[in-house]
Amino acid sequence: MSSLVNMIKTSPADKRFPSQNQAAHCWNRYNEWVLCLKGTDGDEDACKGVRQMAASICPVEWTEKWDEERDEGKFSGIQFGGEDH
Repeated sequence: MSSLVNMIKTSPADKRFPSQNQAAHCWNRYNEWVLCLKGTDGDEDACKGVRQMAASICPVEWTEKWDEERDEGKFSGIQFGGEDH
């Protein structure tokens, strides 16, 4: 169990989002992940850390919804048309 706890990382504090409401921080982290995918030609392994930061701060329902929207081409954030999206 302790090794699992040591592996879990959360998104670091970001001075751009000082309030308790972290919705904007979540949105930004998710889009940073999409930008990473775009910059690495869809290499999810290279962007795993960025995805983890988004997952650590965003509600699962939001990331699942955004993933579905990306699959359907309806996502309102950063656009990336990789193999899977």
